[in-house]
Amino acid sequence: MTSVARLLLVTALLLATGATRAVAQQPPETGAKPQPPPDQAAAAPAMDLLDLWKKIRHKEPTEAERAAAEENRSRMFAFAPVIGYKPSSGAMIGVAGNAAYFWGDPQTTHISSMVASLTFSSKKQTSLTQKFSAFARDDRWHLAGDNRFLWTSQDTYGLGTGTAPEDGMNLKYDHFRVYETAFRRVHRRLFAGVGFHFNTHTDVRPGDDEVSWEDSPYVVYSEQHGLPLDSQTSAGTSANLLIDSRDSAINPSRGWLGRASYRAFFDGFLGGDSSWQELDVEARAYLKLTPDARHKLAFWLFADLVVGGAAPYLDLPATGMDTYGRSGRGYAEGRFRGERLVYGEVEYRTTLMRNGLLGMVVFLNTTTVSNAQEGEQLFDRFASGAGFGLRALLNKRSNTNLCFDVGWGRQGSRGIYLAVQEAF
Repeated sequence: MTSVARLLLVTALLLATGATRAVAQQPPETGAKPQPPPDQAAAAPAMDLLDLWKKIRHKEPTEAERAAAEENRSRMFAFAPVIGYKPSSGAMIGVAGNAAYFWGDPQTTHISSMVASLTFSSKKQTSLTQKFSAFARDDRWHLAGDNRFLWTSQDTYGLGTGTAPEDGMNLKYDHFRVYETAFRRVHRRLFAGVGFHFNTHTDVRPGDDEVSWEDSPYVVYSEQHGLPLDSQTSAGTSANLLIDSRDSAINPSRGWLGRASYRAFFDGFLGGDSSWQELDVEARAYLKLTPDARHKLAFWLFADLVVGGAAPYLDLPATGMDTYGRSGRGYAEGRFRGERLVYGEVEYRTTLMRNGLLGMVVFLNTTTVSNAQEGEQLFDRFASGAGFGLRALLNKRSNTNLCFDVGWGRQGSRGIYLAVQEAF
């Protein structure tokens, strides 16, 4: 373990613990209001990109527009183009949108959100995704979904954290995912739920320039575990627990989240190719450094562990394969893959203007992955990344940002990311 990775892991754990204790001392709340930009306490009128556009056009809202905005204050929308570069996709273009809304009284109901995107990349990838987190009236129910339709490709490097860039072999496939989970509140901020999970990769084939398909990590792993090569499917159910005290799921300024999911996939169920089990645990914490929340720290720690059976190769835990694909900035999706993965990140967030229009972040992350075939254990090696980003306020009522990030990893890895909503 390198000294940098060791320092990052210890610091993140200690600070996250401190943040959790800090928010635990605050008075309990039953719901979450839409949070204003962090600097609103400084008495500057909040401004988002729509306000800026109207100001440039010297167009003030009419009384009818003000009345309509007041009537629809529980529904908030933001849209933005997606133009960027990621190591796994190359240059890409598309559109992304965020919808935020309340299904009940904001005093007793968390804010709900949905993020959807359609992108096309220079590597002939098409991606249509829809992710949501919804709370019913008074937080009685909570629904979460991760749905993906991908006609894509990915470089695979084998298992473990010690793989080299020259080990990469391109894999093409079509990916269809439906992950749906329903939670019932059982006590204050504690939710328990069950989920349905279906993941299939079809038409799996080598990239156009690959000549050693038989020796690729995908083929070697699949043959060792008796899995088919042309397509692989996982289908099963899950048991879940969730604790959420954040003041907003879109852009929190305080609070914490804890989540645990035990998933069981079954051979033969909806075409499943193997029986295996997965444990996914996660913690997030947010700490205000100033009373007006213009400066704050955010912490993210999760573990994705295959705890039984043999998962299909493309279903193994991997970099950037979390729900919103925001982990491991600085590395390509799937750059590090293995039977077990642990990830940690700390991010400093601040606003650059008192009206909240512009902001910035600085982040540091690290990943460790196991490789049972080679005897590599978790924490034997680390792949760390770092970077910075700019923020523009898309919607001041939901506090939704347009996010532009630049990240660097080891061995020359880097990426540029444009997205709607914070990474975590």
